[in-house]
Amino acid sequence: MTSSDQVRTPAASRVEMVQMVMPLHTNSLGSLFGGQMVAWIDMAASMAAIRHSHSYVVTVAIDQLTFQRPIREGMAVVLAAQVDWVGHTSLEVAVQVWSEQLLSGVRELTNQAFLSFVAVDRQLKPVPVPALTLVTDEDRRAFADAERRRERRLSQREEERA
Repeated sequence: MTSSDQVRTPAASRVEMVQMVMPLHTNSLGSLFGGQMVAWIDMAASMAAIRHSHSYVVTVAIDQLTFQRPIREGMAVVLAAQVDWVGHTSLEVAVQVWSEQLLSGVRELTNQAFLSFVAVDRQLKPVPVPALTLVTDEDRRAFADAERRRERRLSQREEERA
């Protein structure tokens, strides 16, 4: 059996990435630039997608990104990403972002994002991805939510083409 034939769980793709907000990452108000946050989210999500697919991936869409509260200079940013849906060649990765005050250890959820990827070879041709084994009720809920987001995205594309 090749690695692309193996079935994997969402937890097996989980990536946790930690960054510290430095002055070069902030705006004039001392808060993390949104663009820097997007770059970190895309990196964490890409690693989760690669971990699941064992192939190269390209970002297709950021379906949703919410900025719930600012993250200040000197805080840690903790990003947790995992695959929550797969199709034949595509994947969706959910990313949760927390700010952490390093001295106290207090964490707050600050951002959530859902990114879509396509697995590709070196010539950028789509390649199949392994199936996703849903183990927990949370896995099944996340998969169903991702399917709804996918349907909305596909419907929107159809409307744009019309």
